[in-house]
Amino acid sequence: MAEEPANSDRSAWQRDAPAGNSPALAHAPVVGGAPVRRLMGVQILATGSYVPDRVVDNEDLATLGFDADWILQRTGIRERRILPPELATSDMALAAAQRCLARAEVAAADVDLLIVATFTPDVPVPSVACLVQHQLGISAPAMDLQAGCAGFVYALGTAAQFIAAGTSRRALVIGADCNSRILNRQDMKIFPLFGDGAGAVLVGPGTSEQGLESYTLGADGSGAELLIRPMGGTRLALTAEGLAANLQFLRMDGRAVFKWAIRILDETIRAVIDSAGLSIDDLDLIVLHQANIRILDAAAEQLGMDRAKMFVNLDRYGNTSAGSIPLALDEAFAAGRIHPGDRVLVSGFGAGLTWGTAILRW
Repeated sequence: MAEEPANSDRSAWQRDAPAGNSPALAHAPVVGGAPVRRLMGVQILATGSYVPDRVVDNEDLATLGFDADWILQRTGIRERRILPPELATSDMALAAAQRCLARAEVAAADVDLLIVATFTPDVPVPSVACLVQHQLGISAPAMDLQAGCAGFVYALGTAAQFIAAGTSRRALVIGADCNSRILNRQDMKIFPLFGDGAGAVLVGPGTSEQGLESYTLGADGSGAELLIRPMGGTRLALTAEGLAANLQFLRMDGRAVFKWAIRILDETIRAVIDSAGLSIDDLDLIVLHQANIRILDAAAEQLGMDRAKMFVNLDRYGNTSAGSIPLALDEAFAAGRIHPGDRVLVSGFGAGLTWGTAILRW
């Protein structure tokens, strides 16, 4: 990534920004061209998640010509969940949202902001968020946010801004993706990696000790071609020729994305920890995007992470994209691994290229 000149607009903006709880911190450190920020006074009130009932394990894929041992050794994935054809992304998002609200003991009518992170909407228009809003029977503003597998962290950061500004009291943030609908079953290297799933969190005002102790969101569009679904937008409309060439399916340069993901994890995690004045040992739980066990292993080794603090469920679900982190957070909370006052590090990375890393003070 290109280094930013010292006299750029971004540098001036950072230099003149107010200190304190503002999302724009004066003299904020920069990682990958994106500043590291702090935003306290918000909290996650509850979590919820949903995965389809249908389990597809590596042996099932072996009957289609895939190498079951290769999948496990190269990715750490044993099985994944697949949504039935009569359901779509909004159905998973709705189920996760309902479970989250039930755990929080908050009525749907009290939700005053709804954000859904997804890149697999039911339809191009309207948004998944509007469909979920209707099913919940609420009148809150609703919007989708598309940042690939970093989408949930982007959406969480967005919701936190609304809470901190006082323009929202109960923000429902959902990450959901139905990856099975955009994958080519003949693609031996990509198809086994992904699964379907959703997770949700309810965000509200917190104490001065709760919130995003340190976080960074960033993007590098020069890597757009590394992870792309070429056809179906305004650049390349659906055509018979395109369908015959499988351009409607997700494509990924796995080797390049793998190397980039390890580097961005190392850079952003070090940046948010240093900015917060902490060490890796001060973290109570580490929830990285569940993409590939070799990426998680490499990050743990480079950063000296205690593997016992890392939450891993990709062996059971594969890569659920925007659903990955909130699904893991919900399972970790249910397992008693998150407590008030804990520092939970989350980091998402994916298409765009995009990334989001944060230390959450629970």
